[in-house]
Amino acid sequence: MPTSTRVRGRVLAFAFALAVVTYLDRICISAAAPFIMEELHLSLLQMSVVFSAFTLAYSLFEIPSGWLGDVKGPRRVLTRIVLWWSAFTMLTGAAQGLKSLVTIRFLFGAGEAGAFPNVARSFSRWFPVRERGRANGVMFLGSRVGGMLSAPIALLLVTRWGWRASFVFFGALGIVWAAAWYAWYRDRPEDHPDVSADELAWIQQNQAVTRPIEGRGAERPALHVARPAKGRDRVEATPWRALLTSRNLYAICAMYFAFGYGLYFYFTWLPTYLIKVLGFSLLSGGLFAALPFLLAGFSDLAGGWLTDHLSRRYGLRVGRCHLGFAAFMTCGGLVFASTLPVPAVAKAVLLACALASADLALGACWAVPIDIAPDHAGVITGFMNTLGNIGGLIGPLVVGIAVDRWHSWTFPFYVTALVYAGGALAWLAIDPTRPVVGPDRPGNEHSSIAAAYRR
Repeated sequence: MPTSTRVRGRVLAFAFALAVVTYLDRICISAAAPFIMEELHLSLLQMSVVFSAFTLAYSLFEIPSGWLGDVKGPRRVLTRIVLWWSAFTMLTGAAQGLKSLVTIRFLFGAGEAGAFPNVARSFSRWFPVRERGRANGVMFLGSRVGGMLSAPIALLLVTRWGWRASFVFFGALGIVWAAAWYAWYRDRPEDHPDVSADELAWIQQNQAVTRPIEGRGAERPALHVARPAKGRDRVEATPWRALLTSRNLYAICAMYFAFGYGLYFYFTWLPTYLIKVLGFSLLSGGLFAALPFLLAGFSDLAGGWLTDHLSRRYGLRVGRCHLGFAAFMTCGGLVFASTLPVPAVAKAVLLACALASADLALGACWAVPIDIAPDHAGVITGFMNTLGNIGGLIGPLVVGIAVDRWHSWTFPFYVTALVYAGGALAWLAIDPTRPVVGPDRPGNEHSSIAAAYRR
């Protein structure tokens, strides 16, 4: 491992900070929801529509924004994404009723779409195969830090200055990040002045690129181990047919649908459930709302290390898929256990442990698309995150309908447990050694990914 420079560590620090800000901005509305509902006279079902407006837009624009990252590069696309969503985070504080709140949250979701697919595209350039699980684990630790801090900070701001001011505070953080990112980041490691030749060789140890043979139009593979002249990359056409006929893509999307379905309960209804249903005070409810993200943060770190370790030792199927199966199935069992007649504290802890269990596989979730299509990671993760957010769109609505019509908080947890079990089975249908495109076809035992784990 190179010791001369560690610029990719700073790339990871930017990704970590982005994840923190993303989840601060995304989750602060769940902490403010009781106050928003009271001031704007919204019902539980109407607030579910507000939550789902963000998720709908996020789902619709995820694939186009991921594709833009593949074509234009994460530097410019992420800058646009963060500035857009920060502006609409601030504008949330100006909402005057249901229509304006739904519109603003829809546009907020449209702006934030593509953030994580563009980070995945960045990781495909800045990290070798053996470091991608850990890199994703660290990044999603940031998302859980943001989720953990969002409810307590939002409740503190709301009680002191009102819910409207809290959105201005959270939105301002993104503007600072976007300015720093655009000034420092480069889409290609070889274009960054601080990257040494040793670090570049380490980063590109698994990357084979094609260069045209002059005068012939044919291409041959060439491994980047030295800094080429600066310039724009040759943009490869997106292999839409290969992507859309890939069984891996559909299995990945089914797996992440389950993850998103369960995850969005923590983004939306958890504070309300803790305070209104389980009877916690505002302070203790805020702390228990933060607990799932605290535990999940530790799981992200452990899971990122574990997926890379298991992959090197036993292969990608075990390191990615078997880990994912075990994590999702355990999560579903914990969600079901929370419906049993146990004390309120036990219910809160079981729900927190459920998210931590699912997050143990989160590094693997985001490493698999890079494994099978590193040059098209933005599009693949865009598809994956779209289905994850469709799950996140449906989940809060199921809660709202069940509570509004049947006065039941238990039924939605039964559904969530079954969805996670289905996601666990989808993990077993994924083959991370089967590339979508490129020279490494199924059955080629000398594929670059397999070779990376024999080193």
